[in-house]
Amino acid sequence: MKKGYIAEAIILAIGIIVLGFNIKGGIDNFVDKDRQVTVKGLAEREVPASRVTWPIVLKEMGNDLPSLYSQINSKNEAIIRFLKSGGITTDEIVVNPPSVYDKNAEMYEQNNIRSRYNITSVITVTSDKVDAVRNLIARQGELLKDGIAILNDYSYQVKYEYLGLNDIKPQMVQEANLNAKNTAEQFAKACDSNLGKIVTASQGQFSIEDRDDNSPNIKRIRVVTTITYKLKD
Repeated sequence: MKKGYIAEAIILAIGIIVLGFNIKGGIDNFVDKDRQVTVKGLAEREVPASRVTWPIVLKEMGNDLPSLYSQINSKNEAIIRFLKSGGITTDEIVVNPPSVYDKNAEMYEQNNIRSRYNITSVITVTSDKVDAVRNLIARQGELLKDGIAILNDYSYQVKYEYLGLNDIKPQMVQEANLNAKNTAEQFAKACDSNLGKIVTASQGQFSIEDRDDNSPNIKRIRVVTTITYKLKD
């Protein structure tokens, strides 16, 4: 009978010891789980725009509609010659149909209108020859000698775009991740710890902006990644 009690006591003791180890391991795992650091990594680049869109706006005012159309067409032809002299091809030029505003059609207009018609013509240049187009924009004053004045209309602004984002995405993400890891390692060192495995990682959206107000042809691209690492002894 005593032997039975002894055996049960031994089994119970072993069970308590095993339970103690399991509890200790669970506590250790719980502590390790809370030892984490979340860091952000930034990658940034400046790149030249790869495409430009230049709307060229002309306006003519008068009372003889056929004559106005003739003037617009003549000036459009001169502008196209100017563009081609700067290396722009026909495929990169779109001549939009002119829009006509008839002041007599408006009830609130006065009867003593000097110019009844207002015609607006827009020629759109879309090209990957960014430098060539910028050179033409700088030279547009040359058209004044032909009586052609290109309007600076806020509704028709020159637009610069960068189209090579997919080509540089992998390198930029890798750079952002490396910057995040370096930051995490510095934090771990300051805490007398070592950097463990990645717990979570997320990539922010890429942003493309003008470098500054005076350089819309230079784009600043940036991405931020957020990574959580485990810390270990």
